Amino acid sequence: MIGYALMFAFACFGVALLLNLWRIAAGPGVADRVLALDTMVINAIALLILYGILEGTSVYFEASMLFAMTGFVSTVAYARFMLRGDIIE
Repeated sequence: MIGYALMFAFACFGVALLLNLWRIAAGPGVADRVLALDTMVINAIALLILYGILEGTSVYFEASMLFAMTGFVSTVAYARFMLRGDIIE
């Protein structure tokens, strides 16, 4: 039963990634594209965690934490670049 739930979750997050990719390509503004990239990071983290549950290993949980930290830093850096035009002062 858990296998069916995992496959359904994989499909839902896969569709969400495709919709985020569409928002990046057809976004009306830069802020919309940044939000879509941030949402893509969250969906990728969810896919990593789901794959870790499917495989039964904890390596993917650690990888998802590293991916979350990288995604957070990149989102903050891009938002700072949009506001100030410079990342490092």
